[in-house]
Amino acid sequence: MKELIKRTISGFIYASLFLLSLKSQLAFIILIFAFGIICNVEFSRLVNQRSNISYIIFAFLYIYFTYFEYTLISNSFFNESKDILLVFSVFVLIFLIRDLFVKKNLPKFIARNYIASTFYLSSSFVFIALIPMFFENFNSGIILGVFVLAWVNDSFAYAIGKNFGKQKLFESVSPNKTIEGFFGGLFFTCISSYAISYFTDSSLTNSNWLFISIIVSVFGTIGDLIESKYKRQAKVKDSGIILPGHGGLLDRLDSIILASPFIYLFLIFLDYVS
Repeated sequence: MKELIKRTISGFIYASLFLLSLKSQLAFIILIFAFGIICNVEFSRLVNQRSNISYIIFAFLYIYFTYFEYTLISNSFFNESKDILLVFSVFVLIFLIRDLFVKKNLPKFIARNYIASTFYLSSSFVFIALIPMFFENFNSGIILGVFVLAWVNDSFAYAIGKNFGKQKLFESVSPNKTIEGFFGGLFFTCISSYAISYFTDSSLTNSNWLFISIIVSVFGTIGDLIESKYKRQAKVKDSGIILPGHGGLLDRLDSIILASPFIYLFLIFLDYVS
Protein backbone atom coordinates (compact mmCIF):
# COMPACT_ATOMS: atom_id res chain seq x y z
CA MET A 1 0.00 0.00 0.00
CA LYS A 2 2.83 2.39 0.89
CA GLU A 3 4.48 1.75 -2.48
CA LEU A 4 1.16 2.37 -4.29
CA ILE A 5 0.73 5.71 -2.48
CA LYS A 6 4.24 6.82 -3.47
CA ARG A 7 3.65 5.73 -7.05
CA THR A 8 0.33 7.59 -7.22
CA ILE A 9 1.69 10.85 -5.76
CA SER A 10 4.81 10.96 -7.95
CA GLY A 11 2.78 10.02 -11.02
CA PHE A 12 0.26 12.77 -10.25
CA ILE A 13 3.00 15.40 -9.87
CA TYR A 14 4.65 14.29 -13.13
CA ALA A 15 1.37 14.35 -15.07
CA SER A 16 0.31 17.68 -13.53
CA LEU A 17 3.57 19.37 -14.51
CA PHE A 18 3.20 18.12 -18.06
CA LEU A 19 -0.44 19.19 -18.39
CA LEU A 20 0.21 22.64 -16.90
CA SER A 21 3.10 23.21 -19.31
CA LEU A 22 0.73 22.77 -22.26
CA LYS A 23 -0.96 26.08 -21.45
CA SER A 24 2.08 27.98 -22.72
CA GLN A 25 4.52 27.23 -25.53
CA LEU A 26 7.43 28.66 -23.55
CA ALA A 27 6.50 26.68 -20.43
CA PHE A 28 6.38 23.49 -22.50
CA ILE A 29 9.79 24.20 -24.05
CA ILE A 30 11.31 24.82 -20.62
CA LEU A 31 9.76 21.68 -19.07
CA ILE A 32 10.94 19.41 -21.90
CA PHE A 33 14.41 20.95 -21.58
CA ALA A 34 14.40 20.13 -17.86
CA PHE A 35 13.20 16.58 -18.63
CA GLY A 36 15.99 16.24 -21.19
CA ILE A 37 18.68 17.31 -18.74
CA ILE A 38 17.44 14.86 -16.09
CA CYS A 39 17.30 12.00 -18.60
CA ASN A 40 20.82 12.85 -19.80
CA VAL A 41 22.04 12.64 -16.20
CA GLU A 42 20.36 9.26 -15.73
CA PHE A 43 21.64 7.94 -19.06
CA SER A 44 25.21 9.08 -18.31
CA ARG A 45 25.07 7.05 -15.10
CA LEU A 46 23.84 3.97 -16.97
CA VAL A 47 26.74 4.07 -19.45
CA ASN A 48 29.29 5.36 -16.93
CA GLN A 49 29.85 8.56 -18.89
CA ARG A 50 31.38 11.13 -16.55
CA SER A 51 32.05 14.03 -18.91
CA ASN A 52 29.71 17.04 -19.16
CA ILE A 53 30.01 17.16 -22.95
CA SER A 54 26.69 15.37 -23.47
CA TYR A 55 24.86 18.11 -21.53
CA ILE A 56 26.53 20.82 -23.60
CA ILE A 57 25.57 19.05 -26.83
CA PHE A 58 21.99 18.64 -25.66
CA ALA A 59 21.68 22.28 -24.57
CA PHE A 60 23.09 23.52 -27.89
CA LEU A 61 20.83 21.31 -30.03
CA TYR A 62 17.73 22.02 -27.98
CA ILE A 63 18.15 25.79 -27.75
CA TYR A 64 19.12 26.10 -31.41
CA PHE A 65 16.16 24.19 -32.84
CA THR A 66 13.48 25.36 -30.41
CA TYR A 67 14.57 29.00 -30.77
CA PHE A 68 13.95 29.04 -34.51
CA GLU A 69 10.61 27.25 -34.15
CA TYR A 70 9.49 29.43 -31.23
CA THR A 71 10.34 32.68 -33.01
CA LEU A 72 8.95 31.37 -36.34
CA ILE A 73 12.24 32.24 -38.02
CA SER A 74 12.72 29.87 -40.94
CA ASN A 75 15.62 29.64 -43.35
CA SER A 76 17.10 27.01 -45.61
CA PHE A 77 20.09 26.28 -43.34
CA PHE A 78 17.83 25.72 -40.32
CA ASN A 79 15.50 23.43 -42.28
CA GLU A 80 18.41 21.46 -43.72
CA SER A 81 20.09 21.10 -40.31
CA LYS A 82 16.80 19.82 -38.86
CA ASP A 83 16.55 17.23 -41.64
CA ILE A 84 20.15 16.17 -41.06
CA LEU A 85 19.51 15.73 -37.34
CA LEU A 86 16.44 13.63 -38.12
CA VAL A 87 18.32 11.41 -40.58
CA PHE A 88 21.19 10.76 -38.14
CA SER A 89 18.74 10.13 -35.30
CA VAL A 90 16.73 7.59 -37.26
CA PHE A 91 19.93 5.88 -38.41
CA VAL A 92 21.28 5.50 -34.85
CA LEU A 93 17.90 4.34 -33.56
CA ILE A 94 17.69 1.68 -36.27
CA PHE A 95 21.17 0.56 -35.23
CA LEU A 96 20.03 0.26 -31.61
CA ILE A 97 16.92 -1.65 -32.68
CA ARG A 98 19.07 -4.08 -34.65
CA ASP A 99 21.19 -4.75 -31.58
CA LEU A 100 18.14 -5.92 -29.63
CA PHE A 101 18.30 -9.05 -31.76
CA VAL A 102 21.99 -9.61 -31.08
CA LYS A 103 22.84 -11.50 -27.88
CA LYS A 104 25.65 -9.23 -26.78
CA ASN A 105 26.17 -5.90 -25.11
CA LEU A 106 25.52 -2.74 -27.07
CA PRO A 107 28.68 -1.69 -28.98
CA LYS A 108 30.99 0.63 -27.06
CA PHE A 109 30.99 3.24 -29.80
CA ILE A 110 27.21 3.44 -29.42
CA ALA A 111 27.15 3.19 -25.64
CA ARG A 112 29.94 5.64 -24.92
CA ASN A 113 31.28 8.14 -27.46
CA TYR A 114 28.32 10.51 -27.16
CA ILE A 115 26.64 9.00 -30.23
CA ALA A 116 23.76 7.52 -28.26
CA SER A 117 23.46 10.47 -25.89
CA THR A 118 23.25 12.79 -28.91
CA PHE A 119 21.18 10.90 -31.47
CA TYR A 120 19.23 8.52 -29.22
CA LEU A 121 18.49 10.86 -26.34
CA SER A 122 19.18 14.56 -26.96
CA SER A 123 17.79 14.71 -30.50
CA SER A 124 14.66 12.84 -29.38
CA PHE A 125 13.89 15.58 -26.84
CA VAL A 126 14.37 18.13 -29.62
CA PHE A 127 11.71 16.35 -31.67
CA ILE A 128 9.39 16.01 -28.66
CA ALA A 129 9.54 19.81 -28.39
CA LEU A 130 9.13 20.31 -32.16
CA ILE A 131 6.12 18.03 -32.66
CA PRO A 132 3.51 20.51 -31.31
CA MET A 133 5.18 23.29 -33.34
CA PHE A 134 5.16 21.40 -36.63
CA PHE A 135 2.16 23.30 -37.99
CA GLU A 136 3.80 26.68 -37.11
CA ASN A 137 1.44 27.66 -34.27
CA PHE A 138 1.88 25.79 -30.99
CA ASN A 139 -0.67 22.96 -30.96
CA SER A 140 -0.70 21.34 -27.53
CA GLY A 141 -3.34 18.82 -28.64
CA ILE A 142 -0.85 16.94 -30.82
CA ILE A 143 1.77 16.33 -28.14
CA LEU A 144 -0.92 15.67 -25.52
CA GLY A 145 -2.39 13.03 -27.82
CA VAL A 146 1.04 11.42 -28.31
CA PHE A 147 1.66 11.23 -24.54
CA VAL A 148 -1.84 9.86 -23.89
CA LEU A 149 -1.27 7.16 -26.52
CA ALA A 150 2.02 6.23 -24.85
CA TRP A 151 0.34 6.03 -21.44
CA VAL A 152 -2.50 3.89 -22.83
CA ASN A 153 -0.03 1.56 -24.53
CA ASP A 154 2.08 1.14 -21.38
CA SER A 155 -0.94 0.62 -19.13
CA PHE A 156 -2.78 -1.93 -21.25
CA ALA A 157 0.39 -3.78 -22.24
CA TYR A 158 1.19 -4.18 -18.56
CA ALA A 159 -2.36 -5.15 -17.52
CA ILE A 160 -2.96 -7.65 -20.32
CA GLY A 161 0.55 -9.06 -20.11
CA LYS A 162 0.26 -9.60 -16.36
CA ASN A 163 -3.15 -11.28 -16.54
CA PHE A 164 -3.03 -13.13 -19.86
CA GLY A 165 0.60 -13.10 -21.00
CA LYS A 166 2.30 -16.44 -21.60
CA GLN A 167 4.72 -15.98 -24.49
CA LYS A 168 7.75 -13.82 -23.72
CA LEU A 169 8.47 -10.93 -26.07
CA PHE A 170 12.20 -10.40 -25.32
CA GLU A 171 13.00 -12.52 -22.27
CA SER A 172 16.75 -11.88 -22.47
CA VAL A 173 16.19 -8.12 -22.14
CA SER A 174 12.86 -7.71 -20.31
CA PRO A 175 11.48 -10.95 -18.77
CA ASN A 176 8.11 -9.41 -17.86
CA LYS A 177 7.09 -8.29 -21.35
CA THR A 178 4.88 -10.67 -23.30
CA ILE A 179 3.62 -10.93 -26.86
CA GLU A 180 0.03 -10.87 -25.58
CA GLY A 181 0.76 -7.67 -23.66
CA PHE A 182 2.31 -6.05 -26.73
CA PHE A 183 -0.69 -6.78 -28.95
CA GLY A 184 -3.10 -5.80 -26.18
CA GLY A 185 -1.35 -2.45 -25.82
CA LEU A 186 -1.33 -1.98 -29.59
CA PHE A 187 -5.05 -2.74 -29.87
CA PHE A 188 -6.18 -0.34 -27.15
CA THR A 189 -3.78 2.35 -28.34
CA CYS A 190 -5.32 2.17 -31.81
CA ILE A 191 -8.81 2.36 -30.30
CA SER A 192 -7.77 5.38 -28.23
CA SER A 193 -6.52 7.18 -31.33
CA TYR A 194 -10.12 7.70 -32.49
CA ALA A 195 -11.09 9.33 -29.19
CA ILE A 196 -8.00 11.53 -29.34
CA SER A 197 -8.77 12.64 -32.89
CA TYR A 198 -12.24 13.64 -31.70
CA PHE A 199 -11.24 15.55 -28.58
CA THR A 200 -8.06 17.25 -29.79
CA ASP A 201 -8.19 20.30 -32.02
CA SER A 202 -5.42 19.54 -34.46
CA SER A 203 -4.60 19.32 -38.15
CA LEU A 204 -4.61 15.52 -38.05
CA THR A 205 -7.38 13.23 -39.28
CA ASN A 206 -8.63 9.97 -37.74
CA SER A 207 -6.39 8.01 -40.10
CA ASN A 208 -3.39 10.17 -39.21
CA TRP A 209 -3.92 9.50 -35.51
CA LEU A 210 -4.30 5.78 -36.20
CA PHE A 211 -0.88 5.69 -37.88
CA ILE A 212 0.62 7.71 -35.02
CA SER A 213 -0.86 5.26 -32.50
CA ILE A 214 0.85 2.38 -34.30
CA ILE A 215 4.15 4.28 -34.30
CA VAL A 216 3.80 5.04 -30.59
CA SER A 217 2.93 1.45 -29.68
CA VAL A 218 5.55 -0.31 -31.81
CA PHE A 219 8.47 2.08 -31.37
CA GLY A 220 7.45 2.86 -27.79
CA THR A 221 7.72 -0.82 -26.88
CA ILE A 222 11.08 -1.04 -28.64
CA GLY A 223 12.23 2.07 -26.76
CA ASP A 224 11.34 0.39 -23.48
CA LEU A 225 13.34 -2.69 -24.51
CA ILE A 226 16.39 -0.63 -25.51
CA GLU A 227 16.41 1.17 -22.18
CA SER A 228 15.98 -2.18 -20.41
CA LYS A 229 19.09 -3.44 -22.22
CA TYR A 230 21.08 -0.42 -21.05
CA LYS A 231 19.88 -1.03 -17.48
CA ARG A 232 20.72 -4.73 -17.71
CA GLN A 233 24.25 -3.85 -18.84
CA ALA A 234 24.54 -1.39 -15.94
CA LYS A 235 23.08 -4.03 -13.57
CA VAL A 236 20.43 -1.66 -12.17
CA LYS A 237 16.66 -1.97 -11.87
CA ASP A 238 15.77 1.69 -12.52
CA SER A 239 17.49 4.56 -14.31
CA GLY A 240 17.02 6.84 -11.27
CA ILE A 241 14.96 7.63 -8.19
CA ILE A 242 13.39 10.98 -9.09
CA LEU A 243 9.90 9.43 -9.34
CA PRO A 244 9.33 7.25 -6.24
CA GLY A 245 7.51 4.08 -7.19
CA HIS A 246 8.29 4.57 -10.89
CA GLY A 247 12.08 4.88 -10.91
CA GLY A 248 13.80 7.47 -13.03
CA LEU A 249 12.38 9.92 -15.54
CA LEU A 250 14.08 7.94 -18.29
CA ASP A 251 12.00 4.95 -17.22
CA ARG A 252 8.84 6.99 -17.76
CA LEU A 253 9.85 8.59 -21.06
CA ASP A 254 11.74 5.77 -22.79
CA SER A 255 8.85 4.99 -25.15
CA ILE A 256 8.29 8.63 -26.15
CA ILE A 257 12.04 9.12 -26.60
CA LEU A 258 12.34 6.45 -29.28
CA ALA A 259 9.00 7.19 -30.95
CA SER A 260 9.36 10.99 -31.28
CA PRO A 261 11.75 11.10 -34.30
CA PHE A 262 9.56 8.61 -36.17
CA ILE A 263 6.43 10.64 -35.36
CA TYR A 264 8.13 13.77 -36.65
CA LEU A 265 9.19 11.88 -39.78
CA PHE A 266 5.56 10.84 -40.28
CA LEU A 267 4.42 14.47 -39.95
CA ILE A 268 6.95 15.47 -42.64
CA PHE A 269 5.53 12.74 -44.87
CA LEU A 270 1.98 14.03 -44.31
CA ASP A 271 3.06 17.56 -45.15
CA TYR A 272 4.82 16.35 -48.29
CA VAL A 273 1.86 14.41 -49.68
CA SER A 274 -0.77 17.01 -48.76
